[in-house]
Amino acid sequence: MIRLALRAVLMLATALLAGAAAALEPVSGYDFLVPETQAMQDDEFENPGMVTVDQGEALFREHREHEEYACASCHGDNGEKLDLEKIASYPRYNRNLGGLVTLQDQIGHCWEINMDRFPLMYDAPELVELETYVRNRAIGERINVQTDGPMQDLLQQGEALYQTRFGQIGMACQHCHVQHQGQMLRGQRLTQGQANGFPQYRLAKGEITSLHKRMRQCFISFRAEPFDPGAEEFKLLELYLMSRGNGLKIETPAVRF
Repeated sequence: MIRLALRAVLMLATALLAGAAAALEPVSGYDFLVPETQAMQDDEFENPGMVTVDQGEALFREHREHEEYACASCHGDNGEKLDLEKIASYPRYNRNLGGLVTLQDQIGHCWEINMDRFPLMYDAPELVELETYVRNRAIGERINVQTDGPMQDLLQQGEALYQTRFGQIGMACQHCHVQHQGQMLRGQRLTQGQANGFPQYRLAKGEITSLHKRMRQCFISFRAEPFDPGAEEFKLLELYLMSRGNGLKIETPAVRF
């Protein structure tokens, strides 16, 4: 009897360890899509997010009167001088820019400082369009967010937020995307919540959606007061989400429900 009980405990422990290992393996939301939606994302002519890529490309090349530079002045007409590996490593730590810096932060900094344009609020349409274009230039590049050095403490803070219950129904990000991934919720299958396709086109909303906007939508869905786009809490969550997806390919603009 004792042997059977010990064997049962051992089998349970083995299963839990196997489940934990499987949970650590990053899987793109693309793998949870039906074939028709996968085909839509893969086809540049059918992917509705490509409209935003085109809008971002126009801004990237735009050379306004009395201005010395456009984005293309430094990075090439087609973004051929962009550092694709660096794009795949955001968010990054930059002491000169105040610490944790997202790709949208970096674009906004260039917009204001290098191009001498009026500063834009985080998630302003122009910034989302440029972010979509820049990430699309790096499509297929594997995410490689730094997890050591000054990032260690920031990652721990992001993970703590990911596991924190928010709102009237006390939900945490991990409840949907770790504990219940693969299950159905309101007609859609819960994914790991990977961020490798952002900004992404949401079919349910009919619009391009930045990562911070998507997180706000999640907070509202479990009746919590969301942080503002660009808030430090959302940047920490972005860092943790991107680190969970290290090794996944950039898919921007992904198509999701």
